[in-house]
Formats: sequence, structure tokens, C-alpha cells
Amino acid sequence: MEGNRAALYLRLSKEDADKVSKGDDSASIRSQRLLLTDYALARQLQIKHVYSDDDESGLYDDRPGFEQMMTDAKMGEFDVILAKSQSRFSRNMEHIEKYLHHDLPNLGVRFIGVVDGVDTKEEENKKSRQINGLVNEWYCEDLSKNIRSAFRAKMRNGEFLGASCPYGYRKDPQNHNHLVVDAYAAKVVRRIFELYLSGYGKAKIGSILSSDGILIPTLYKREALGENYHNAKALETTRAWSYQTIHTILNNETYLGHLIQNKTNTLSYKDKKKKSLPKEEWIVVKNAHAPIIEPEVFALAQKLQKARTKSVGQMEQNGVFSGLIYCADCKHAMVRKYERRGGGGFCGYLCRTYKTQGKRFCGSHSIDYAALKEAVLHSLQAEAKQILTEGQLDALRRFQAEGEEEESCGLQLEKIERQMEKVGRFKKKTYQSYLEELISREEYISYVAEYDAKWEALKKQRELICGDSKLQRESYARREEWEEAFKDGIRITELTREVVLELIDRIEVGEDGEITIYYQFEHPNAP
Repeated sequence: MEGNRAALYLRLSKEDADKVSKGDDSASIRSQRLLLTDYALARQLQIKHVYSDDDESGLYDDRPGFEQMMTDAKMGEFDVILAKSQSRFSRNMEHIEKYLHHDLPNLGVRFIGVVDGVDTKEEENKKSRQINGLVNEWYCEDLSKNIRSAFRAKMRNGEFLGASCPYGYRKDPQNHNHLVVDAYAAKVVRRIFELYLSGYGKAKIGSILSSDGILIPTLYKREALGENYHNAKALETTRAWSYQTIHTILNNETYLGHLIQNKTNTLSYKDKKKKSLPKEEWIVVKNAHAPIIEPEVFALAQKLQKARTKSVGQMEQNGVFSGLIYCADCKHAMVRKYERRGGGGFCGYLCRTYKTQGKRFCGSHSIDYAALKEAVLHSLQAEAKQILTEGQLDALRRFQAEGEEEESCGLQLEKIERQMEKVGRFKKKTYQSYLEELISREEYISYVAEYDAKWEALKKQRELICGDSKLQRESYARREEWEEAFKDGIRITELTREVVLELIDRIEVGEDGEITIYYQFEHPNAP
């Protein structure tokens, strides 16, 4: 005897919401529930569960309510699924074949589309289901093209469509498609440009901002502005400004007042993954909002980034090591020394303590400028070569590790995080359904208890699996930061003030002329 336990599946997508807002309530969640309840009662079906997805596309099967329903189906919780139509269940032809024609029949679960007459119990009904699946998928494809076309038209019209604004801007309260200057963040952006044009390297600028307690863009948006912002590329544990963040700001034309969009696109209307588009396909609108950086300042910053070498005469005059040279014993800054003959030109550095107080207080530490340049350049090039070799090996290890996805701690943790997020969405949707009187108090309490139990179980898994995964991620981040800073080192043949400030924190000179270089970045493999 066929079972009479029924599950109701309700879904409302964005296109349906537009219809409802115009007065057509036929597709609403409430009306779907009433329709399916009447249908079940008329046929003496016992309603065991009600699953609901609000504002979810039928193209994907990672809908919270849908996933929970399929999980319960595998547990034998019901015998039949009722939906208003096949399109409510799915608009993806692949999913129709997978679920309606494979998974559900194998589980002994029947699907009925009340309005369109779909019934998986009827074998002759299969061809019409497949035709309906194709029609529904074509509908989504056409809709996707229309939406993309509308979005591109808005972009060309100078309307900002991003979920989060570039650092330095906020959405206009009067028009969320327009950017306005965020006074505090804009001040930080201007300071970054000023420091860079003053000779500080990108890593050093990051160190200065971090030391001053200035929040990085991700934390500023979350903690200061209260936005629900998440940067997938950033480490959640870091509060330090990185080389890459400074680099991105220095090269972002948004600060000139230009709006740059359409830099990425989804692979297809059925795939959420994004790909980067070539620069010629970007949509750029000049003077779309107030600028933060003057064009002359921005152009100078670009020129400075490209200019990796300077004339030797200019370097000799400015002294590329000024403020970075220290005595290895007394730790005081060293001072310049000059030739006693032939015009008294600058020739190197001497310990300040020895020069002013004599050898009783410190030894005669000194070094010739030419010898110092040669030693520093040789050290930098050697470090770059080592990084090149280590980087190749590291890339090979990462490639091999990525091929073992099931054994990767990072992937396991990401999977658990996604599951926890989905459970959270289930719980939130359940509360909304309770407020809208779509489910009873008893149903609400039961669902919440189940979700809480699942969330706690996932939390324990997260704590047990790969406890050191964050440390590994931080190590990779340091590795990438180190490689980025030294990537051009192997090609440098002449030191410049910019290179020295960007890579070197301090240089200490011993009494025998031996130098010790302390780089801005801690080597990731250093003990």
C-alpha cells in the first residue's frame, strides 16, 4: 500500500516576487501553501513537513529548504512531495533528470505538480516532464540574458551596482547606485599616496598604518560602518595592512572619480563561478563621482611604480641608506663620513658614538658606501634567487595538495563553514515563516531544535578538523607577501631609495665591516 505521508515544497524566486509586488498573489508562498494543503486534505494525505525557499532561483539545488527536504527524503520522512508545479521544484533540466527520474524513484518518493499535472508515478508522464524542464530552463536562460543586458545598461549609465563600495567611498543615502566620499577612509587613501610619493615602499606604508592602529578595509567596513562584509581572499585573523592592499589602492582608478565595472562575469546562467574579463571589456564611466586623488598625483604614483632605477648621481646625492644604517654594538644610527682629500666627498658611514665620544664607548665601526651597496645588492639578489627556487617547489606542493581535495584540511573546514551558514539560513527562514504564520509554534520549535543540534555538531567538527589550518593559511600569506616583495629582486642591477625602503628595515655594521640586513618581511621559513 502506497504511503500517504506528504511533504509540501514552496518556492518564491525574484521574478515571482516582482509579480507579487504588482498585485498578482498567485505565486506567493502563502498561496502555494494553501493550494497544496487543500490538495493534500482532499486526497487524505498526511502533511508531515513543509519546506520553503524564499527568493531562491530554481536553477540551483543548494537552496536551504530544498537541501533539507532531500536529506529528509533519504531518511524516509515522507512518501510524496507536493509542489505547485515542476518549475517550483526546479528549472534546471539536469536536476529534473537527477531528482525526479533517478533519486526520488530510488527512494520510493513520488513527486506531484498540482497545477501542471506532473506525476512521477505515471510513466507516460515522463516525456512531458522533460519537455517542461527544457522550457523552464530556456526561460531562465532568456531571463539571465535580459538581466545581464539591463545591468550593463545601468553600468554604462554610471550607476554603481556593486554590493560593497571601494575603500574610501560609501553609497549615497539618496541614491544607492551612486558613490559619495567617506571622509575618514578617503583621508587614509590620501595618506597612502603621500607616503608613497615621499619615498616609502608599499610594505613600509602597511607597517606604518598598522602601527597607527588604522583598521584594514575589511575590518573598517565591518566594525566601523557595520556592514555585513566578507573578503574571501583575506585572512579573518589578520589586522595588518598587507603589501597587496596598498598596491591595489595605489592602482585603483576609482579614486580619480571614474566608475569601473564589469570586470568579472559568471561562466554561464547555470554556474555561479566567476571569471575575470579582459580590460577592453570593462565598462568605464569617467567622472561618475567625486574624486579622492588628483590626476597628477595618481599619474606620479604610477610613474614611480614603473621607475625601478634612478641615475647613479642622484642616488649618491640622496643616499639610499639614510636612516637605515646602525652600529651593530651600540645600536645608534651611523653618520656619514667624507674623504679627507680630493674635495671631501661623501664616501661611507661611521659610528656616531665613536665619532662623538671616542673608542672608550664604541669601536670604530665604518663601511665604504660602494662596498655597502655591493653587499646589499648581492644579498637582495641571493634572496630573490632563493625565493624563486622555493616558490617553484611551493607551487608544486600546492598543486599536488589541490589534487587531493578530500584530504585537504582547508577544504574540509570550508565545507563545514558552508554547512553551518546553510543551517543558519534554515533557522532564519524558519523564524520568518513562523512570523508569517506559515508554520505553527510547535513546528517552529521542532525545526529550531533540529537546526541547533546540527549547528553544534558542525561546530565540534570544525574544532576537531585541522586545528592548525589557520596557521597554514597565514604561512601561505606570508610566503606570498615575501615573494611579491622580492619578485623583481633578481633583475635589479642598481639600488634605488624606493627599493631599499620597501625591502629593508635596518642594516647593522660590525667593527670588522660585516653587515647584517634585517628585511621588512620575516622570511616564512626562518626559525
